[in-house]
Amino acid sequence: MTMADGRNSSQGGVFFDLDGTLVDTAPDMVAVLVAMQESKGSTPVPYELARASVSHGALGLINLAFPSVDESLRRELHQEFLDRYEQAICIGSTLFPGMTELLDLLELRGRPWGVVTNKPERMTGPLLEKLKLSHRMCCAVSGDTLPQRKPHPAPLLLACERAGVAPQQSIFIGDDSRDIVAGRAAGMATIAAAYGYITAEDDPVLWEADQIAGDTMELTRMICDAMRLDS
Repeated sequence: MTMADGRNSSQGGVFFDLDGTLVDTAPDMVAVLVAMQESKGSTPVPYELARASVSHGALGLINLAFPSVDESLRRELHQEFLDRYEQAICIGSTLFPGMTELLDLLELRGRPWGVVTNKPERMTGPLLEKLKLSHRMCCAVSGDTLPQRKPHPAPLLLACERAGVAPQQSIFIGDDSRDIVAGRAAGMATIAAAYGYITAEDDPVLWEADQIAGDTMELTRMICDAMRLDS
């Protein structure tokens, strides 16, 4: 994969957003949201609608499920969601189909890979541990690792530093516009994960990623071409 500006990523690392890109966390996050709504006598939002909003994080889900509450109650609901989710961090969450094979291939070819997410570390760490990924990756940068979060490029630059790779030779994959903004600002090649949590208002074409992957098989082909994994 030669990038739009002529760069070639034959060397470097591969970095993934977490929710909606590497791991399908929607089953657990939506289950927590539904349980909260039911406990408060609210009608649960439809699963597919809530699923599409998972990349907006816990606060985005609270805004979807409780749109009319005042700011004080919103903060309380947000904290309640985080507390509940921390106790149900990996019940139904799994790697997206095809991701196991992609990670195996990256490791076989000696390419470092990692995670850069806005998810707090107290959720990121246990989730990656339960999925048996912690010991395999070169690094995981969470939403509270630094003062800045995506779309700021700092978390991606830190991930590249920890992995010992140059941003200009690395790829970032994400399912939200902020991922692409962060990746481009960091000087990385970018791939939009259109198979992820995309709302009706989202249009990955407008994110200006170098490539758009409709599924993980297409993503694997793009990374193989970029990193010359088949050569």
